[in-house]
Amino acid sequence: MSTRTSAAAPARAMGDRVEAALALQAGGRIQEALDLLFEPTSFSQDVYTLRGDLQVQLGQLHDALGSYSTVVAFERDNMYAHHRLGICLCLLERWDLAAETFRKLLAHDTHSDRAHIGLGDCLLHLHRPEEALAAFEACWSEAARVPALFGKAVALQLLHRFDQAEILYQRVLELEPRPEEALGNLIAMSVEVFDLARIHRYASRLACLSPQSPVALQALTLVAFERRDYQAAAGYFAGLGEQAFAGSLSGSDEAENEIKYRLSWNDIARLSSFRRTPPPAASTNPSREGSREASPLAGSSEG
Repeated sequence: MSTRTSAAAPARAMGDRVEAALALQAGGRIQEALDLLFEPTSFSQDVYTLRGDLQVQLGQLHDALGSYSTVVAFERDNMYAHHRLGICLCLLERWDLAAETFRKLLAHDTHSDRAHIGLGDCLLHLHRPEEALAAFEACWSEAARVPALFGKAVALQLLHRFDQAEILYQRVLELEPRPEEALGNLIAMSVEVFDLARIHRYASRLACLSPQSPVALQALTLVAFERRDYQAAAGYFAGLGEQAFAGSLSGSDEAENEIKYRLSWNDIARLSSFRRTPPPAASTNPSREGSREASPLAGSSEG
């Protein structure tokens, strides 16, 4: 047997194993596919890359990080592995390392919108909105249009350039079939400037898309309470209470998205005195648009 023939046999064996793993993955048998790729073998880009993809699917993020890092160590120009490494670091919330990875991608391909968007997202999490804005503005492809618009809007919101941010969010609303996140951010901006009409408008739209949305219910409670429509406020507030009782408000995402507004114990007692009915249709009769300090919509120690 020649040297060429003996070298080709392991390569074919690895190729067959990758094909078999891909077939198992397509059939939803992810763990079996991953197990197939752990037989002893020399380095193979295809094996380690697919292993990383399967590990991400199974939520084994630290293991996936090792798989993609191995590919990058052997093949520094492997852009797919670099991108997947960056995504994996983002999922682990290791924003500095993820940003560095996306910058390495851009050093190889300055026109990569995926890398620009990944870098922009990292910079937003690192509280560097001006740099993030520049990253999103560098996007050019149609495929990146919506995520780039959304990223720019978030960066402008963090820079307190609310009018510009609202214009971009409105464009996202036109392009995105289920724009819950954009509506949530528009509500947050409207709460910050305490514009009840806009809070009500965006919260009503969000409630139509997602009737149990905590952000929508909190915002509608706020508006109804400020307009002294206590019956409506009690209904929305009851909806929030039911979710809290069911444990749906206990996650970190909800805590990050909650409307910053404070109700005193007296306010809560007033709401509790009304019959708790399902949230009513949004009222269009604003009788009061006062200004109340914005902080968490929850009971406080105020009297």
